[in-house]
Amino acid sequence: MQQIDDFRDEVEELHLLLAGMPGDAWTAPTGFKAWTAEEIVQHLHHSDLMALASADGIDAFTAFRADMQARRARGLSNVQATRERLGDPQGRALLALWHRTAGRLCDRLDSIPADARMPWAGPGMGLRMFATARQMETWSHGQAIYDLLGIDRPPASPRLRNIAEIGVRTYGWTFRNRGQEPPGPQPTVRLDTPFGAPWEWAGEGGLVCGDAVAFCQVAAQTRNIADTALVVEGEAARAWMALAQCFAGPPETPPAAGARGRKAFFF
Repeated sequence: MQQIDDFRDEVEELHLLLAGMPGDAWTAPTGFKAWTAEEIVQHLHHSDLMALASADGIDAFTAFRADMQARRARGLSNVQATRERLGDPQGRALLALWHRTAGRLCDRLDSIPADARMPWAGPGMGLRMFATARQMETWSHGQAIYDLLGIDRPPASPRLRNIAEIGVRTYGWTFRNRGQEPPGPQPTVRLDTPFGAPWEWAGEGGLVCGDAVAFCQVAAQTRNIADTALVVEGEAARAWMALAQCFAGPPETPPAAGARGRKAFFF
């Protein structure tokens, strides 16, 4: 399945960046909730372990989540509970653990029937979207590392379309996750890429258009819409871009304008 290969490639790209990162950058706070680079990789590793539990079936997945909920019930934050569960691996040792786990996950997903449904923290997903969600989380958390180091990401690859797709498909989820009804029909999304014709998803609720990377950044909450050059027309489109959330879990507030960007937090 192409989406599984794309997830694997996303992992390899981020691993290459992290493998060359200065040692003291691991404990520097990023622009994502002031999490350190180490805490971000810890989170990715733990999420991939949870995805492996999902691949093993609903009982394994439920047990995995129950363990975390019990730790949280003792007053631990999500970061603290994850660290406790993992045994507090650090730096390059943590990087090696995450890299191996992500590889195991890709191999495991490749062995699952294409029509399988995968349980998750939010609504369950088909295998194709499940692999895309893992790619999206890897890509979005990786942005905080690039920002921390003050360097540009490599040029977008065609696999970015998967993230744009999950961004578009979670239009309704953005509102329902907040106990709201969508304010109108889904907008048209038209995105410019270096790969030929624009990517387009037709809708009737206004328009979002511009750079594909910028759209994915807003959908994954790594940028505020005000910090992009996206064109947004119509009430539904404006409401969506102000709250867009393409990932599962409770409602999250997008970063404030100017809060996320390539600021070289470390150097």
